[in-house]
Amino acid sequence: MYADLAVYLVIAILLVAFVASAFKVLREYERGVLFTLGRYSGVKGPGLIFVIPLVQQIVRVDLRTIVLDVPSQDVISRDNVSAKVNAVIYFRVVDADRAVIQVEDFMTATSQLAQTTLRSVLGKHDLDEMLAERDKLNNDIQAILDSQTDAWGIKVANVEIKHVDIDESMVRAIARQAEAERNRRAKIINAEGEQQAAEKLVEAAEIMARAPQAMQLRYLATLHDISGERSSTIVFPFPIDLVEGLRDLMPGGAKQPS
Repeated sequence: MYADLAVYLVIAILLVAFVASAFKVLREYERGVLFTLGRYSGVKGPGLIFVIPLVQQIVRVDLRTIVLDVPSQDVISRDNVSAKVNAVIYFRVVDADRAVIQVEDFMTATSQLAQTTLRSVLGKHDLDEMLAERDKLNNDIQAILDSQTDAWGIKVANVEIKHVDIDESMVRAIARQAEAERNRRAKIINAEGEQQAAEKLVEAAEIMARAPQAMQLRYLATLHDISGERSSTIVFPFPIDLVEGLRDLMPGGAKQPS
């Protein structure tokens, strides 16, 4: 009798375990891809779902945004500069069935595709573009990855280049180039200032030439400035007309008729 009771108890426990295994609970961010005898039967969830044991199988898929760190890649830029570049990718599964059926492991596939795309895109640009135009490069990589992973039911939301590491010798060369660029700009600004000052002096000279009284006023203003500096030296202007008259009186100083 006790033996029969034990058998019934074991059967009851197995039956309860069998029934319990048929119920699955999927969270709000999860979906279950259901297969019946190996054939695709649809996407279930979230909530409580029933799965026939030994006949149906379910594959859970997380629909939350996944942060994928792309390892450092050796990149040779268009101007033949070697650099190590790493990035981070934000993507999520939008079609759970395609993410399971169309690719064996969408995480590994996306990671490998991101690495090759990173090398391919950055290899088409100069080092200066890698350092100064990261937003454009991020958008280019994101667009390529998004188009390639669309068949897997994956949406690439964002790509960010984290670090661009170059050799120490190249860092020093870039620093020298930046210093030379600053010196060039300083010289250009100085030359432009000299040019503008010369133009203003020419304009002032033309105004004074049209109004000789202006020269006298300028002379008086200069005397006022000198007197304010407590200087015992006074500078008197020497008229140019007097110089030309003296030149005409000197032997051989007269102008030759044309």
